[in-house]
Amino acid sequence: MKGFSKFILACCISIAAMGLVSCEKKQVLKLYSWTYYTPTDVVKAFEQEFNCKVVVTEYDSNETMFNKLNNGGAKSFDIVVPSQDYVSILMAKGMLQPIVQEKFTNRSKINPAVLEKATYDPTMQYAVPYYFGAAGVCVNKKKVPGGNYERSWNIFADNQFKGHASMMDDYREVIGDALSYKGYSVSTKNDAELKEAVDLVKNSWVPNIVKFDAEGFGKDFARGDLWICQGYAEVIYGEVPEDEWDSTIDFFIPENGGPSYLDSMCILKDSKNAELATEFINYIHRPENYAKFLDFFRFPCYVNLEAEQYMQTKPMYPASIMDKCELKNDIGDYLEKYYSLWEKIRILN
Repeated sequence: MKGFSKFILACCISIAAMGLVSCEKKQVLKLYSWTYYTPTDVVKAFEQEFNCKVVVTEYDSNETMFNKLNNGGAKSFDIVVPSQDYVSILMAKGMLQPIVQEKFTNRSKINPAVLEKATYDPTMQYAVPYYFGAAGVCVNKKKVPGGNYERSWNIFADNQFKGHASMMDDYREVIGDALSYKGYSVSTKNDAELKEAVDLVKNSWVPNIVKFDAEGFGKDFARGDLWICQGYAEVIYGEVPEDEWDSTIDFFIPENGGPSYLDSMCILKDSKNAELATEFINYIHRPENYAKFLDFFRFPCYVNLEAEQYMQTKPMYPASIMDKCELKNDIGDYLEKYYSLWEKIRILN
């Protein structure tokens, strides 16, 4: 009986030990990012390699993201992926913590041309570039055969598109297009330059535009209702069947460039897992992993140039045109002036 009791006790201790192991909690990395912006297979591979759990919460705009963080939500996440102007705001408010550069071993993979544009943080002290992109022009080749149109932002002044054209419901984008066409900075604070751009939109572009729309333009284009639209390539290509891409879509970013955005990965000041967050940022920029992100969206390779050798899809547009695109930087209180002018533009007669 004595020996049996020892055996029972040993079994109980063993079972308890297994219970402790099975109940051991994995680290949880909380990512706050744009909708459909993080490929699931890359996240799952990271979870497996680092024995952790990644919880992704999504937002649809920088404003939504910032309002949540600024109203008590900052302590709920580890990584956030803001665009350039909101990186500046988060930095100014002290809401980010520095990237531990010694742990960011893939920093050399970042394209220097991108960092030159990121004047708010060119050394990646707080923000590591994730994607540099831009909206462009998409023409339905079936509706306008022969390619007889101007390949610039002023294409919206072409009367052959009257009643079948749309631009995004986004004042920094639309006004930025006109500023770029005029040869001015998309973040100008010069009243005379801004007036020129706004007059161009109101007098030459608006008469041909059927609506300003930042959400449904892809579906309208795919149905043939729109012959031309301003928007993001991935939205258009996502709605048109792949076997019709070549025959239907002519997507281009004008040669003189235009407004662009740079989304970056940042670690929040109150992150509970900053070390794991750094590992995630570094993991994304392993070239073979970053290539999966580019393939998922058919994005051009511009941020992490070494990833191109691992890509398996053809990008929707060449990366080279991005050299001429300009970031929409934070313009502070002047933003109210842009918005005020926009409210007068977007009311279509």
